[in-house]
Amino acid sequence: MQGFYEQHPYPPPSALDGYRRRWEDDGRRRADFHLHFPEAAYRGNLQVLVAGCGTSQAARHALRRPGSHVVGIDVSAASLGHTDALKRKHGLSNLELARLPVERAGELGRSFDLIICTGVLHHLPDPAEGLSALRGVLAPDGAVHLMVYGTYGRAGVAMLQEYCRRLGVGASDQEIRDLALTLTALPRSHPLARLLAESPDFQRKDALADALLNPQERAFSVPQLLDLIESEGLRFGRWVRQAPYLPQCSGLAATPHAGRLAALPLKEQYAALELFRGTMLRHSLIAYGDDAPGDGCLPRFEGGEWLRYVPIRLPEAACLRERLPAGAAAVLINQAHSYRDLFLPIDAEQLRLYEAIDGATAIAGLLERAAVGKDSSGLRERARRFYGQLWFYDQVVFDASTVRGKGNGETP
Repeated sequence: MQGFYEQHPYPPPSALDGYRRRWEDDGRRRADFHLHFPEAAYRGNLQVLVAGCGTSQAARHALRRPGSHVVGIDVSAASLGHTDALKRKHGLSNLELARLPVERAGELGRSFDLIICTGVLHHLPDPAEGLSALRGVLAPDGAVHLMVYGTYGRAGVAMLQEYCRRLGVGASDQEIRDLALTLTALPRSHPLARLLAESPDFQRKDALADALLNPQERAFSVPQLLDLIESEGLRFGRWVRQAPYLPQCSGLAATPHAGRLAALPLKEQYAALELFRGTMLRHSLIAYGDDAPGDGCLPRFEGGEWLRYVPIRLPEAACLRERLPAGAAAVLINQAHSYRDLFLPIDAEQLRLYEAIDGATAIAGLLERAAVGKDSSGLRERARRFYGQLWFYDQVVFDASTVRGKGNGETP
């Protein structure tokens, strides 16, 4: 594996000036923080580990969190060299780099509030060993952000990987060029054909090598991934983009199977949606130590504690006002979603509730702003359902730091 990434560092390094400008937005930083830490008060001085940082990921996290100390580790000297160049170019004094495999993260001799490990575990000989090492350096109230490849959505990739193995296709520049040329003859009905047409990654030599010629890779179904994190002392928090995994956010909500799906435990719902959608290329989730404070059930919309949540719009959230369905005042989408059924039509009252969100005011205060019509009866119950929908559809995250540890959360 180390030799492969020395020859083919991935992803390709890129300029980060635009990235830095986007993350100068304090609202974006707060949304990202509360995505990972809904019950904690916002702070910008985290200890962050980027495990398997590649050519630029650690530099990106150092840019987006200038008040935090970021440590990037990788087995590839070539990848770390690219990252070090970005560190010097952008003056990232908060970035520290070390050539170290994920499995030896404990040798850093410290703990981390946030651990980022995306696109790495599925390339390890023993993913459980790597995850166990990360669990060992996780702070007691820390979070782990993981991404691994999905089994079913990458069926076409798996087929071409096996094809390359059978032919003994290597990773030299000439063999990669020959592979790229050969793929132009791929039948349009092949499961990989859509990815080749839609993903710019497959147009690049390094990405093609990483996808089809990587000597060590395995993919995970939802049950396999959830079993893995639980086996290493972690508790599932949420999917980074959760709407694709939720039956109430999909076209399934209008089918005869809606009731059966709703009756399943959440983990079974997630597994069913992965099978039904069929094209999930990767799974990204946030997990916590199984002994971490809190019960992992946020957000809660029973009782009254939800009234003290502060909703914060996610940067990818968009409100559309053209070509609307009948009766809708607007349609909400998350631009990072790839499934077309993930949209939320809203009426005029819901639009007022949505537009009232400023990232600083709790829901109770937003209700006071929105109750400006002639008939506000039942507004609290309608708002409870609506703000829940905003969360399910990846429109908002919640700052619930004022709720934690305050009894049942009932608002006087």
